[in-house]
Amino acid sequence: MAWFRRRRSIFDLFDEIMREMEEEIRFLEEQLMEAAKGGKLQGPYYYGVKITVGPDGIPRVEEFGNIRKDERGRPIISEEVEPLVDVLDYGDEVLVLAEMPGIDKDKIKIRIKDGKLIIKASNGKKFYKVVELPKGVKPETAKASYRNGVLEVKIKKEAKEEDEGGVEVKVE
Repeated sequence: MAWFRRRRSIFDLFDEIMREMEEEIRFLEEQLMEAAKGGKLQGPYYYGVKITVGPDGIPRVEEFGNIRKDERGRPIISEEVEPLVDVLDYGDEVLVLAEMPGIDKDKIKIRIKDGKLIIKASNGKKFYKVVELPKGVKPETAKASYRNGVLEVKIKKEAKEEDEGGVEVKVE
C-alpha cells in the first residue's frame, strides 16, 4: 500500500511552518518577559516574519526586526532594526524595496559590494540590512529613491545572450 501514501500539499507545509513559528514566538515571549522583569531590556521591540514560496516551490521564512537569538536561543535586543525587504528580479532590472519609516533620506547610506546591497540608516532609529543580489547586476547603474517610508533601489542587469550553445543544423 506504499502507492497510497498521501502527498504533502503546500498547505501542509504552511501549517507545519506556522506551528513552528507559534512555538518560537511563545518561547521568545517567555524569554522577553523574564528579561523585562529583571530590568535588562529597554524597548521598543520589533519582530516579524515574511513567508514566500520560491521558484522551486519551497517555502522560505525570513525574520525581520530588532530581536535576534544568541547561540543558546535567548533573545537579544539590537538597537538596529532589520527592515522588511523585497527583492524583485525583472530580468533586465532588479528592484529592492525596504520599509524604513521615520528616516530622513539624507541619513540613508547604500553600498553595493561583492554582490550584496548594504543598507544603513540612522535618525534616532537605526536600520541595517545586507541583501543578497541576483547574479549579473551592474552596481554602477544603481539608482535609489525614498518616499513614504519605503526605500526603492533599482539596479540594471547585464544583458543575457540568447546563445543556446552548440551548432545549429539546418533541416533539409
